[in-house]
Amino acid sequence: MIAVDLQDVGKSYRSYGYARDVLWEIITKKKKVREWIALHPLTLKIPNGQVVGIIGTNGAGKSTLLKLIAGTLIPSSGEIRVRGQVAALLELGAGFHPDMSGRENVYLGGSVMGLPASRMEQLYSEIVNFAGLEGFMDQPVKTYSSGMYARLAFAVATAVDPDILILDETLSVGDGAFARKSFDRITGYKKAGKTILFCSHNLYQVEAICNRVIWLDRGRLIMDGEPARVTAAYVEFLKSIECDIGDGGGRVSPFSLIEGSGRLTKVEVSADGIAGHELSIETGGTDLGIGVSFESDPALPPPNVAVTILDANGWAVTSASTENDRVIPERNEYGQGEVCLTFPRLPLLKGNYWVNVFLLCENSIHIYDRAERVAELRVVQKGLERGVVTLPREWSFAKPKRDFSQISQQM
Repeated sequence: MIAVDLQDVGKSYRSYGYARDVLWEIITKKKKVREWIALHPLTLKIPNGQVVGIIGTNGAGKSTLLKLIAGTLIPSSGEIRVRGQVAALLELGAGFHPDMSGRENVYLGGSVMGLPASRMEQLYSEIVNFAGLEGFMDQPVKTYSSGMYARLAFAVATAVDPDILILDETLSVGDGAFARKSFDRITGYKKAGKTILFCSHNLYQVEAICNRVIWLDRGRLIMDGEPARVTAAYVEFLKSIECDIGDGGGRVSPFSLIEGSGRLTKVEVSADGIAGHELSIETGGTDLGIGVSFESDPALPPPNVAVTILDANGWAVTSASTENDRVIPERNEYGQGEVCLTFPRLPLLKGNYWVNVFLLCENSIHIYDRAERVAELRVVQKGLERGVVTLPREWSFAKPKRDFSQISQQM
């Protein structure tokens, strides 16, 4: 059964430079209107239970598409059919009033979603408990921190059991512990067979959560298909345009461990046992070691550790993770652990490379902590081999099947 059905749906906006241009257009019959197309006509069918990721650069039309499906925008052309109850997280707390209390805004948020007060009364305790704001519900939300505001908004928006859930860059909100709770709730919706539309710039999350990805650019559908294939094509597209690469600093982010979270406590990168921030590597002759110490909530399953090696332009050359290699990090009773990753005789060819390290939840979806550019690898090589890596290979020689010298004598 189809949950979302779009037939030639498009959205454009009309504007005039000056108010007098409207009158001029009426009198002269000459158009003065300016039209901007946010979404070109698009036909799209999303079956029940499918998790669809929507990717693209800023201004690609992602939010426009989600708002059209959610019903907060009216299409300029085409027809939209949505079957089932929709919960949309387009802008967290968009329906909140800053001068009203948290309690009042819970009921206000429910009314925005079309729920009666009696239903919100039933959901109220669950919303407050999920948001963890029991002692703040009678205070005006303008006194809330940004994290508290986001937690309450997310709790209200997802308290209903929707058939279709729409997420626009709002999958992970609040602090580390609450971010995990939000991921768990979304994962629960996925397991329950709900239809989810997820827009994000985080391609790792998109590929991990979704079973279909749509790539939009300048309001047009570029690609629609299997997540790994679409995201790979999108990354190649990004490589062709100018991108700003942050320096990252190479520092482990400092924050105290709180319930439901984890953090990196130490990252050490070494070449042939010698640790440092700037390391000299010889192609095929140096062992690269990456030691990672961490701590996480011992009440949670063991986290995953991932390592990515980037080239000088900031693009991933290779990666490794405990989840992909089916390794479960060991921890003590306090949730502390240490893992070491080794790349024997590192096969990278000459150039400069960077090492990034990540600590993720047991599903490798939510990122607890990250340490970016913790070490620079300065690789030198012998010979004239070109490319990024040197691959194992063998040469062999065989005698020709025919003796061409005898053939020439016979002639």
